[in-house]
Amino acid sequence: MSEVKFDLSNGRRGAFYIEENHKKAGEMVVGLSETALTVYHTEVVPEMEGKGLAKQMLDAMVDYARTHDLQVVPLCEYVHVQFKRHPDEYKDVWKK
Repeated sequence: MSEVKFDLSNGRRGAFYIEENHKKAGEMVVGLSETALTVYHTEVVPEMEGKGLAKQMLDAMVDYARTHDLQVVPLCEYVHVQFKRHPDEYKDVWKK
C-alpha cells in the first residue's frame, strides 16, 4: 500500500495524493479554512482504479480533519457518496 501524502504549499489550497513509481496515481483536491476542510475533487488515474487509492486518500483526509478539529464540506461527489453511505462513520466531521 502506498503512503498518502499531503501538500498544502499553495496557501489554503492543496491535495492529498498518492504516488506510484514517482508518478501521481491519485489526488484529492482540498481547501482549508479556520474551521473546515472542503473537498473539491478526487481522481485516480485510470490504470490505478479499483485498487482502493481513493479510499486511502479519504481515510487520510478524515484523519487530518479529526486531528485538526475541522468539519468536512464534501463538494466532491466521491466523498459525498461515501459520507452518505456511511453516515455513522463520518458524522463527527461531516458538515452538512
